[in-house]
Amino acid sequence: MNQKKYPAVVIHIPHSSTVIPPEYRDQLVLSDDDLAAELVRMTDAYTDELFALASDTATTIQFPVSRLVLDPERFEDDQQESMASRGMGVIYQRSSLSGPLRREISGEEREALLARFYRPHHQALTEAVQRALDTQGNCLIIDAHSFGSKPWPYEPDQTSNRPEICLGTDPFHSPPELVYFAVGAFKAQGFSVDLDKPFAGALVPMRYYQINRNVWSIMVEVRRDLYMDEQAGLKNTFFHRILERIQKALLQIMTVN
Repeated sequence: MNQKKYPAVVIHIPHSSTVIPPEYRDQLVLSDDDLAAELVRMTDAYTDELFALASDTATTIQFPVSRLVLDPERFEDDQQESMASRGMGVIYQRSSLSGPLRREISGEEREALLARFYRPHHQALTEAVQRALDTQGNCLIIDAHSFGSKPWPYEPDQTSNRPEICLGTDPFHSPPELVYFAVGAFKAQGFSVDLDKPFAGALVPMRYYQINRNVWSIMVEVRRDLYMDEQAGLKNTFFHRILERIQKALLQIMTVN
């Protein structure tokens, strides 16, 4: 963390999309109404706007379809993925309410999903990080999420008292200086902040994971009731003010060196 030049930034937005390609709709067993409600619960709505930064040092990598199709934040191998035991590995079988979400799919269907969505997305993320390393010598990944004001049944942390901002960290890729800087940036904007509660960890492409200390990462989770109606899935009257405060904090974090 003692480099003098600012890091190049890659903003990863994995869960903002509500797109279910028609050819995969038959895999999901929910009715149209229940699917619409599940999308409201499971989509990190508007994170593509909250984390959209006008900066020549930031590259955004956004997953193009809903996490109900496939979740790019999970390990590809369910044997490595802790959430697979809850039916929510890379390809979800269970819903946010712990009910059935998807019919049984074949090995060929699973492989087709991974080949079409998971691997190209992670390749694009890896390439963005590599370009940052090639140009700046370092890279800061901001992993952009939101979370409900109350936990859903599938979530491991069922604590109801939740901070406004959750920062997820990785022991190898989130140096203490970065964490301190990030906590201070959000607190300066008036947010309550907690570390690794209710969600923990920070995404790093496997090419660099626990190998390259010039790749830094921090997950930023925004509590949804700050900026939206959690039942309707629509922006509330505070949206633009919250957006402004989040972006001020992010721009400050981007100057860490």
